[in-house]
Amino acid sequence: MNREIEIEREQEMRELAAALGFPEMDPRLLNLALCHSSYANEVDGCENYGNERLEFLGDAVVGFAVTEALYEDNPDEREGYLSKIKSVVVSKRILARRADELHLGDHLLLGKGEEQTGGRTRFSILGNVFESVVGAIHLACGIDASKRFVLDQLHDEIDKALRGDSINDYKSMLQEEVQKKHGVLPIYRVVSAEGPDHDKMFVVEVFIRDRRIGRGEGKSKKRAERAAASDALKTLHVGLEVA
Repeated sequence: MNREIEIEREQEMRELAAALGFPEMDPRLLNLALCHSSYANEVDGCENYGNERLEFLGDAVVGFAVTEALYEDNPDEREGYLSKIKSVVVSKRILARRADELHLGDHLLLGKGEEQTGGRTRFSILGNVFESVVGAIHLACGIDASKRFVLDQLHDEIDKALRGDSINDYKSMLQEEVQKKHGVLPIYRVVSAEGPDHDKMFVVEVFIRDRRIGRGEGKSKKRAERAAASDALKTLHVGLEVA
């Protein structure tokens, strides 16, 4: 990268830092947060390995900020319910939405392959870059500033999840995750539908190929499918392998 481009990029990072609310941030740190590993791997003499370490740090900060807020603001709710809310709020889909609204994708440094295959708008990459930017804010400005940024960005999502408005995301989240990791669509099967028509209870199971990964109940088929998708996401997120 020649000196002229370096100066232009530094100014771009200063302007972005100011837009994010942190004009004092070192532009080199923000630049690192926006450097995808595919770019670092393709550039001769690149002095870093991309933003993965900052993403690792930012993931922890995001999780902590949301967990603490849920704990403090919902004293009467049990751990299981709060865990479900957190899993929705910190999902890559929602973090990617916030990254997109902050236009972080416009500033990403990507390798040629990722650029050509739409990496600048891919939800997994954008979700990760939201976390890496949070990691950079944490290093530059401290835990209070990084928590404030996370909650400023996610408080509407927390409110929606607590109201149940985000529950529809479970099925789309599961579909994207299963497609990405296994190349197939999840399959929902109604196991039972018992009770009178005005008070029927549905039980649905969801499968990847022939392996069951989730089960849910609900007063309608759609609600049971959403519950099954939520259960399946928990299964996948604790690292159980699906053949």
